[in-house]
Amino acid sequence: MSIIYILIPIAIILTSIAIYLFFWAVKTEQFEDLEKQGMSILFDDKDNIDNKKPLKKTNQKKEEPNNTDAK
Repeated sequence: MSIIYILIPIAIILTSIAIYLFFWAVKTEQFEDLEKQGMSILFDDKDNIDNKKPLKKTNQKKEEPNNTDAK
């Protein structure tokens, strides 16, 4: 029976934290665009969804070490 005196305050604390995090997410507009992620799998580029400038694609070759000192 004494365990209830521990579990009830823990449940109240966890519930209040969950409610606080929910209102924080709503306030910071985390739920504004719910369809964007679902539509992103239909397109090859992320640019089609965001209408931003295309990402720069660089073809940088890795430089191999110079082995002129090899015997």
